[in-house]
Amino acid sequence: MSDLKTMYKALAEDPFPSELTVTLGEQKLVFEKRTWTVDGQEKGLRYGENPGQPAALYAPKEGGIELGGIALRNAPGGPVLVSACREEHMIQAGKHPGKTNLTDVDNGANILQYLAAKPAAVILKHNNPCGAAWDEGGVATALQKAFNADRIAAFGGAVVVNRPLDKAAAEIIDGAYFEVVAAPDFEAGVVDILKRRKNLRILHLPGLAELEQFADQPFLDAKSLTDGGLVLQFSFVNRIRTAEDFLPAEAEKEGTVYAARKPTAQEADDLLFAWAVEAGVTSNSVIFSKDGATVAIGTGEQDRVGCVEITISKAYTKYADRLVFAREGMSLYELEAKARNDEAAARSLEEIRLEVETDKGGLKGTVLVSDGFFPFRDGVDVAIAQGVTAIAQPGGSIRDHEVIEAVNQASPQVAMVFTGQRSFKH
Repeated sequence: MSDLKTMYKALAEDPFPSELTVTLGEQKLVFEKRTWTVDGQEKGLRYGENPGQPAALYAPKEGGIELGGIALRNAPGGPVLVSACREEHMIQAGKHPGKTNLTDVDNGANILQYLAAKPAAVILKHNNPCGAAWDEGGVATALQKAFNADRIAAFGGAVVVNRPLDKAAAEIIDGAYFEVVAAPDFEAGVVDILKRRKNLRILHLPGLAELEQFADQPFLDAKSLTDGGLVLQFSFVNRIRTAEDFLPAEAEKEGTVYAARKPTAQEADDLLFAWAVEAGVTSNSVIFSKDGATVAIGTGEQDRVGCVEITISKAYTKYADRLVFAREGMSLYELEAKARNDEAAARSLEEIRLEVETDKGGLKGTVLVSDGFFPFRDGVDVAIAQGVTAIAQPGGSIRDHEVIEAVNQASPQVAMVFTGQRSFKH
């Protein structure tokens, strides 16, 4: 076991060259390998996705790529984000970062580029958001709401915010276990609070306050294949920036036009927020949200209705855990173990379970977004049964009329809009 623990502390040997050049036709983009001087030693990435996998981080150095008349985001000299992070941006290196730490922060930036209008926070784990929120009350309020969304999954995650981190937010971080925190700046005294956690990676990334300038500019997205080949694509660009960008949910079938109720202003704002978060969630996925915060996030499922069902199950578990922690100061699983031999604990657990069922896992009054269209009405029916009041989805299914009919038949009637684009992420 000691060897296994040592494995996570070891650095993988770095065989990668100091420069990387990408040539597309007549255009070239030169990258330089990013290393940092940590504890008096020059170090690159700790390791890749797993210990023993050598890895390297490269940052644009010179050149640029334009395809189809569009200048891609890969050009050097932009705001300081992950690949531009130097020693002065690494306020505390902790064990210094590996690939997953930085890709979590990067996906946080990917989500936050569409949430620039308000203070926002995203907590990520395994390159998916555990919880996200935006709130005009400030970054600490947003962070607390994001943490409350999934206290369990947040353990060991990365916190990424789009406003200077204040003391209230720092105390939230210090009260839990996180591996990384990234912010555009830190108010006076905040870093001292964060440094109580010696292994916490603290990243000062000023570009997190400038993300809005990226939102319309795709980057060159590369996927390596098992045989060594590559798939190149433009990165996803979210077209929904305001509530007015949603499309009416309408469909025609055999001469009959089906049209859904329009969302209220609050529903539209929550749908706008959730669709922004959706840009960073592995597909197939759905998100339930309410009052500017995620309630449950379903990731990586193969079928749409199954994803909705699993996300509902997650919501019930996370809601129960939140109630248990508030009342008993322990996790849901600790209370379940205690309840086996403790009558008082068993009564408390039963009361909480009844409350969770009554409140439908906190899903009453939520809105739902789906990264792909609903091929059948079953997923919509399942969500409506939990108290969802509004839904946003791409539209384009041959059964759109059935899906619209599902929301129209609900009592009270559920709103629906189309995004006019899919948001798959694989």
